[in-house]
Amino acid sequence: MPLPLPLREFLGLMALLMSMTAMSIDIMLPSLPDIGATLGVTNPNNLQLVVSVYMFGMAIGQLAWGPLADRLGRRPALLMGLTLFCIATVVALASQSFPQLLAARFIQGLGSSAGRIVVTAIVRDLFSGREMARIMSMVMMVFIMVPILAPSVGQTVILFGSWRWIFSVLLVAGLIAMAWLAIRLPETRKEPEPGARRYTIAQSLQLVLSTHVTTGYAFASGFMFGCLVCYIASAQQVFGQAYDLGRLFPFAFGSVAVFLALASFTNSRLVQRLGMRRLSHTALVAFLALSSSFAALAALMTLPFWLALGGMCACFYCYGLILSNFNAIAMQPMGAAAGTAASLIGSYTTAVGAVLGTMIARQFNGSILPVFAGFAALTFCALLTIIVIEGRNGLFRGE
Repeated sequence: MPLPLPLREFLGLMALLMSMTAMSIDIMLPSLPDIGATLGVTNPNNLQLVVSVYMFGMAIGQLAWGPLADRLGRRPALLMGLTLFCIATVVALASQSFPQLLAARFIQGLGSSAGRIVVTAIVRDLFSGREMARIMSMVMMVFIMVPILAPSVGQTVILFGSWRWIFSVLLVAGLIAMAWLAIRLPETRKEPEPGARRYTIAQSLQLVLSTHVTTGYAFASGFMFGCLVCYIASAQQVFGQAYDLGRLFPFAFGSVAVFLALASFTNSRLVQRLGMRRLSHTALVAFLALSSSFAALAALMTLPFWLALGGMCACFYCYGLILSNFNAIAMQPMGAAAGTAASLIGSYTTAVGAVLGTMIARQFNGSILPVFAGFAALTFCALLTIIVIEGRNGLFRGE
C-alpha cells in the first residue's frame, strides 16, 4: 500500500499520536509535589501512583484497541481513544481528591493507549521487515522529543498557574491530534480478500503464543519497559530530591531523553545495514554491563550528580537501540492479525513493566542505587529470555 501522506507529515502524526502517552506522564512530573500538597498526600512515594495508575490503564486499554482496530478500522479506534482521553482529562482537571485524580488518570491511560497500539498496526500495514524497524525508529525519534520538552513545559505551567493548568495543555494536545487525524489520515487497514481468514481475539492469542519469537521478544520487552517505568516513576525523587535540583529537574530529565532520541536516530541509520537482532542484542549486553557497573559504584559511594546523570544517559542510549527493534521482531510474523497482536503484546509489556518498574521505584531510599540495581536485574532477565528463544548461537545475528 502506498504511503497515504508525505513521509514527514506521516511521521509527525504518528509521533504525536504515540506521544500522547509520554506527554501525559512526563509533563506531570514537576507538579507531583504540588499535587501532593493540594490533595493532602502525606507519603511522597504515593505520588508515584499518578504515573503507575496511568500505566495500568494503558495496559488494560491496549487489550481493546487492537481488536477494535482490526474490526472497525484504524481511524475509528484512534478517534474513540482520543475522545475518551479528552473526557478523562477534563475530569482530572476538576479533581478535588487524590482518589478522584487517580481514577481520571486510569481512564486517561485507557484512552491514550489507542495511539501506541494503533500506530504500531498502521506502520505494520504499510511496511515490513527492516523497513518497518527503520520507520518505527524515525517515529520514535520524533516521539522522544516529548520527554525532552514536556517536563520543561510542565515546570513553566506551574510557575504561572496551578498543576490543573497542565491538564488544560493535555486537553489542547488531544483535540489537535483528533483534528489532524480526522482531516488527514485515510484508513490503512487492508480489506481481507474474499475467503481470507479473520482472526478472533482467541485465535490471535493462540497465534501469538504459538509463535516463539513473538512470545519471547514480548517477554523481554516487558522486562525492558520496566526499566523505563522505574526511571520515570522515580526521576523526580532522584534528581529533584536526592540531588536537590529543584526547578532544574527538567534539565536532567531532558538530558536523558536527548540520548534516547540520539539512539533512535542511530537505529534508523544502522538497522537496515546491521539487522534488528545484532543491533538490539549488542545494546542489551551493553545496557547490562553499564547498569551493573553503576549499581556497584553506587553501593560503594554516593555518586556525584554528573556521574549519575552520565550513567543514566548511557543506559538509555542503549535502551533506545533495544525496544523498537524488539517490537519489530515480535510483530514481524503477525501480519494476519497485526492490530490484535499489537494489542496483546503492548498490554502485556505495559502491565509487566508497570508492575516491575513500580516495585523497584518504591524502593527509593534517598539514593540512585535502587534504580541502577533494578535496571541490572531487569536487563539480565531480558537477556536470559533472548538466549532461551534464540539460543546462544542466535545472539548478534545480522537479521
